[in-house]
Amino acid sequence: MRNILVERLRQTPIEEQKLEIVERKGLGHPDYICDAVMEQISLRLSKEYMEKAGTILHHNVDKSLLVAGQSEVGFGGGYVKQPMLFVFGDRATTEFDGIKIDIEEIAINTAREWFRRNMRFVDPEKHVKYQVELKPGSAGLVDIFKRKGKVLGANDTSAAVGYAPMTRTEKIVLKTEQFLNSKEFKQRHPESGEDIKVMGCRNNNNLNLTISMAFVDRYVNSEKDYFEKKAKILEEINKFVRSNTNFENISIQLNTLDVQGRGISGIYLTVLGTSADSGDSGQVGRGNRVNGLISLNRPFCSEAAAGKNPVSHVGKIYNVLTFRVAQHVYEEVPELEEVYIWLLSEIGRPIDQPAIAAAQVVMKENSSIDKVRSKIAAVLEYELENIDKFCNELAQGKISIY
Repeated sequence: MRNILVERLRQTPIEEQKLEIVERKGLGHPDYICDAVMEQISLRLSKEYMEKAGTILHHNVDKSLLVAGQSEVGFGGGYVKQPMLFVFGDRATTEFDGIKIDIEEIAINTAREWFRRNMRFVDPEKHVKYQVELKPGSAGLVDIFKRKGKVLGANDTSAAVGYAPMTRTEKIVLKTEQFLNSKEFKQRHPESGEDIKVMGCRNNNNLNLTISMAFVDRYVNSEKDYFEKKAKILEEINKFVRSNTNFENISIQLNTLDVQGRGISGIYLTVLGTSADSGDSGQVGRGNRVNGLISLNRPFCSEAAAGKNPVSHVGKIYNVLTFRVAQHVYEEVPELEEVYIWLLSEIGRPIDQPAIAAAQVVMKENSSIDKVRSKIAAVLEYELENIDKFCNELAQGKISIY
């Protein structure tokens, strides 16, 4: 029997609270880049291990630092003075039964491929240097992967929490960044860089979005040209937001540090479309939570999911699974306003047997927790029973975690 707890949470749903703050770091943000690249390295390692060993071997590549380079922006196009430095860190298996696995080559090639696919102006050969600091793991953690069974033991004692559903604020913050980084938007506005951050603040039924967008200097000819292009982009953002959500009042600001009359120093220009070309470094775990958002009104797990192995590292598995379970519970039980799912692991214990699995639910008015308790518990039981299939989806990259 699994240790499952279901309880009623007596609190005002987030949607009904007066204040809500939600952030989304976009595709070209240095923190996003670190999460995305290290997760791709984990996926590539998992594939390599399966091909050479028939199973996913020990690895946790969840430490990285993207050190900002130096650049000189200029109207009509500047240049990179010093490339960015990407440092890959933590642990990965380098040998299995005498077979060598070139993790350094895998890490660098995977990062280069990601930059080519996602960053239009970053030349991964010229604009980025790479430093691989991936070492073999400790004997105890490596041994977990040698043990037999349907699922492995947890490699850590860790807790995670996920929730459902998303609020209007969460949805529009996520949609807005995805819209601004869509291929269609970039075709219309090539001057818009990938480094975009959306900060949403809801006060009662009033929404304010503050957006930071790195402009690409080769598409900006003057200060006047910059502000004209910025005005057109802001107009399009306003149309998109107002047609995709329903607040009483909506206000949107773009690049609020800009000051007219200060020339190139008073506007947000980059050479490569990311602040990492000169102004801002990045790290794994400082970006979005696994549902793509940083929602300050919500509880959240402090573990960085990106890069952790998908078969024993509960900092990844439980982190993502709690959101899946919460959504499943919310869809199955219409009497609920909100769902919070908690999972606590115990190191060495099978990952399908958490120390505790808990559902805290906010009920709709005149609904009884007693009538739905067993139904909620059944969803938890089902998801944990099928955790091996879930881990396989993670290992194949079928679930986005940033």
